[in-house]
Order: sequence, then structure tokens, then C-alpha cells
Amino acid sequence: MITLAKHAGFCFGVRRAVQMAEENATPNDLLYAAGPLIHNRHVIEDLREKGVITVHDLADIPDGARVIVRAHGVPPEDLAVLEKKGCSVLDATCPFVARIHKIVQEESEKGRAILIFGKHGHPEVVGIAARCKTPLIAETYENLEEILQKWKNAPISVVCQTTFQKEICVEYVKIVKNTCNSPQIFDTICNATDLRQSEAQALALRSDFAVVIGDPSSSNSQSLYRLCSEYCPNVQFIQEASELDLTGLKRSTHAFVTAGASTPDRIIEEVYRNMTEEIKTTGAESFEELLEQSLKTLHTGEKVTGIVTAINATEVSVDLGVKQAGYIPTTELSDDPTYVVADNIHVGDEVEAFVVRVNDVEGWIMLSKKRLDAVKNWEVLEAAVESKEVMEGVIVDQNKGGVVALVKGIRVFVPASQTGLPREASFDSMMKTTQKLRITEVNTQRHRVVGSIKALQNEARKEAQTKIWETIEVGTVYQGVVKSFTSYGAFVDIGGVDGMVHISELSWGRVKHPSDVLTIGQEVEVYVIALDAEKKKISLGYRKAQDNPWTKFTTTYAEGDVANVKVVKFMPFGAFAEVLPGVDGLIHISQIADRRIGKPEEVLQVGQMVDAKIIGIDEDKKKISLSIRALLTGEEAPAEETAE
Repeated sequence: MITLAKHAGFCFGVRRAVQMAEENATPNDLLYAAGPLIHNRHVIEDLREKGVITVHDLADIPDGARVIVRAHGVPPEDLAVLEKKGCSVLDATCPFVARIHKIVQEESEKGRAILIFGKHGHPEVVGIAARCKTPLIAETYENLEEILQKWKNAPISVVCQTTFQKEICVEYVKIVKNTCNSPQIFDTICNATDLRQSEAQALALRSDFAVVIGDPSSSNSQSLYRLCSEYCPNVQFIQEASELDLTGLKRSTHAFVTAGASTPDRIIEEVYRNMTEEIKTTGAESFEELLEQSLKTLHTGEKVTGIVTAINATEVSVDLGVKQAGYIPTTELSDDPTYVVADNIHVGDEVEAFVVRVNDVEGWIMLSKKRLDAVKNWEVLEAAVESKEVMEGVIVDQNKGGVVALVKGIRVFVPASQTGLPREASFDSMMKTTQKLRITEVNTQRHRVVGSIKALQNEARKEAQTKIWETIEVGTVYQGVVKSFTSYGAFVDIGGVDGMVHISELSWGRVKHPSDVLTIGQEVEVYVIALDAEKKKISLGYRKAQDNPWTKFTTTYAEGDVANVKVVKFMPFGAFAEVLPGVDGLIHISQIADRRIGKPEEVLQVGQMVDAKIIGIDEDKKKISLSIRALLTGEEAPAEETAE
């Protein structure tokens, strides 16, 4: 059985260029091509006979001559040379290539570097790069990694040679997105190239003999050959029918022919005709086997494997190797509400499904992938109970008893006690989130699956606790989260272990309740001030040494300095005044005025700001003695008066 690929041969851009050359070629008035019009020597020779002369050096083109620009396009400087020579230019640049020229020019003007996925030295890539201020060409993974190491922090825009292999391009784009900051990605692979490669991949997957026709200098033909070689064991790359080796064809059961974008129809037809004639000489038995295989009938409920050949908005077409056409409605692909067809299934993919309905009259078979997946996924979840494999699901529903996660298309109930949330907490924060969980129970008869998120959290917490107790020591600093309050302090989670910050360690000032300083859920930096490994208790500090008011006082003032202080409290023996927030000094009653007074309030008022001289600092007891009298009289009170 031989299949001729539907998307083999001339693409739109090549056919357009050849037609333009043929329509404008006259033997009496030569038409010069600036480089090979397309990558095919047969076409170039045919055009030469019609008056189209290929030149590789613009100097060989006479002044004032007619010139046709190749389908791959040329650099702007070449166009400038032709204009200077007074040539009449016919632009046959492929419209898809011209679109890339416009993109890179606009992106370059924005100051962005242009990353081109393509072959170094290829005419199309040369033309694109010539229109960039900063062109970066990546042909291999090594090229790409080398470029990104240097340019990962720069603004980058990405384009691709129109004939670049789609699969490789997709991988390159992933690397760029994971490495660079906000790259601009432009999909510039020609649609015809994508269709040609997707079709070739699908045919190669179910064939044991393939022929790729194209010129060795053609990038898309080379890519086509490499792609087919990945999936088909016997692939020939030829330029014309005379190079065809039909030995392997006699032993094949399914063969196909495809061709690069620059291969003319006549060569494709000749190769296909020679292969067909060769098949006619093979034994009748092999034909009967092929015929029997193609006439095989499938039955409802049967499990089948096929190759995806086409995808549209409502269904996926599948080649099952039988006479009927198979298809999967998009509603039968998955039960997962987040399932995106374009991300999960592609032309050329091998797909397994159940036969849902067979219509021999109209010649089609309806398939369901999700029903087969459901059977497999129930088996996976059953096995996960024993293996304790970590599963991942999206929370899609909730009720009073807990939440429902969708795991591999199956609803898994997670009881409230196993969600990891505090009792009576709302489940709203979990909705539409992806959670890791452990499957704890599977009952296929009742279609019931139970899971636990908390089990994994507990395991992770135990691991974290072990790690912390192995490394913790006094003075270690942690980033923690405030978990709860008591009247005497706050509990802080430092990564699996809770530590206590006593209320006295929250602030250098007076604190009535921990909520005056912290809030539940707040991220804080704490440090270990004491620990008991046997009782698993950790004392933490939150207030910073550099914020110690006494430290600020001693670095700001010295004995003999004058400070503007605030009267805050009266006692029978004097008044306390705030020197700095958190640091008070005593103005002894004998140091308040230049005369004897009975009470401090005879002279001072609470809240009053007064100047006072620092006459004593006790570092050990952290006490300060102040004097207003020293500023009034120039001397302190006599010792006996102070003693009183």
C-alpha cells in the first residue's frame, strides 16, 4: 500500500516565485535571479532554458537589467546595489518571509535583540538577520544555550525560519521562556511547512518504507527527511526518480511518498508511478493480506490504537488502518474541565481509545479516549493506595464534609479533617487550586475515592522538623510565620517547628498583648535565644539588638550632656522623665528647683518638656540621674540634700 502525501511539493511561496519567473521570462530579454530562485536544480535548469539566468554575485548582473528576487528574499543592502545599478526589480520574496522581515525590523527599532531559530548561512536566515540591529542565530541546542547565557537579561524577540522543524522550535521556545524575562515569541513557521511535517510524521508512524524527494540544499527537505527517519525504519532521500532504490519496497506493508517545498510535481509523479508499478509485480498473497487488513471490521467495546491525522474544533480524526474513518468527539477526549486539546493531542500522535459505535453504512467509527483513560486511571489510583504515590489534583467542588479534587479525571473526596485547613475554616481559598494528595481509599464498586492532603503536609512537616533539629543552635536566624497568640507570647512556625516568642521579647517597649506587635499569618524574622532538645521547646527573640533603647541612649548621650526630656511620672522622691522612647531618667526632688520643694508637682506637670542635665549614668543597673537645678544654678544639690 502506497500513500502519496497530500502536502507534498511546491508550497505557496515557491509556486508563486516560479510562476512569476515563468510569466516574466523571455529568451530575448533575460531575467536575472539574484541567487537560486528556489532550492531545486531541476527547476533552475528549466527556468534557464526559458531565459531566467541565476547569478551568485550581483556584480555579474548588467546595469539596467531585469532582476527577480528569490523566494527566500535578499538583504536590504543587495536591493540597494540593484537600485544603484538601475535594475528593474521583480520581488518574488515569499509573503511569509516578508512578514518576518517586517517583524524583525519593528522589534529591532524597539531596541530588542532578535533571536532567530534557523540554519546559519541559509539565504532566508541571512535576509532576516540583515534586517536586525542585533541578530542572534540559534541552529542547535548548544547555540541557543550559548546565546541565552549572554542575553538572558536582555529584551529578546523570537522568530523562526519558515521551514524550521516544528517540534524543535517548540522545545527551543520552552527553553527561552524558562530563561528570559518576558520574551516576545512570534510564530513564523509557514503553515504549509507545519502541515507537511505533521502529515509526514503521522504517515511515518505507520509505515515501514518512505521516500522523501528534495534537493540536498533545501532546509525544509532536510528537516522532512530527519523527521521521517525518527519514525520510519527505511527512508530514502532522493532528488529524482532515477535515484530510487525499490529493493526495500517489496518487503514493506505500508509505504508513502512526500516531498520538500521546492520539488516540482512532475518529479513527485514520476517517483510515485515507479513505486506503484513495482508494487504490481509483487506476489498476490501480500496484496490479499493488505486487502484483508484494510477490510478488517472493528466492534463496539474493542480497544484500538490509531494515529491522529487531523484536529478541528469538534473532533479528532484517527487513522485505525481499516476501511472506516475513526474519530473522537472532543467531548470524549477527557473528563478534566481544564483539559486543552491543543496542549494534549497533536497530529501524528498515537492514541488509544474504546470503540463506541461502528457505522459500516456511512463508513465511520466513533471512539472515546476518556472511557479508556478512566479504566486505566482507576487502576492507577488503586495502585497508589499501596505504593503511597503522591498524586496531584485540582479542587473542583466543596461541601460541608470537605472538598472534591479531580485526579486523572476521577473525583476524589478529601474530608475536611484531611484538607490541612484549621477547623471551621472556609474551603473557598482552595477552590480551583492544584493540590498534592495521598490516595487512602478506593472502592471501584461504589465509585468512591478518598484522599488526604494533610497526610502529605504532616510528612513534609516531620521532615522539616528533623532537618531543623539537626541544625538549630542559639543565635540561628529564621524566617517564620506567626501561628497563634497566648497572653504571654506568640507561637511562630520556623519551617515545621513552632517556637515561642515571649511577650517580653516582642518589643523593647511595654506590650500588653502580642497582637499589639504582630498579626496571625505575618512573616517575621526571629532568632533562637534558648532551646531544649529533649522537651522539643524553642525560645525565640523578635526584638532586634540594634533597636535597644539603652543602646541608642548610650550612643547618643554622655554624662554632662543636656537633654530635652518629657515628664512622665511623679513619685514622692522625684519625677521620672523620658529621655528617649523606652529610656527614663530620675530627676530627684532635690534636683528639680533651686530651692527646697515639698512635692515635684509644685514645679512640674506630667507631659511637660524640660531641659535637664545628665549627672549620672549607671551602666549596670541602666539608670540615669537628671538635674534641672544644675542648669539653673550651675551646680547640683548638696550630697546631704540628695540623700534626703
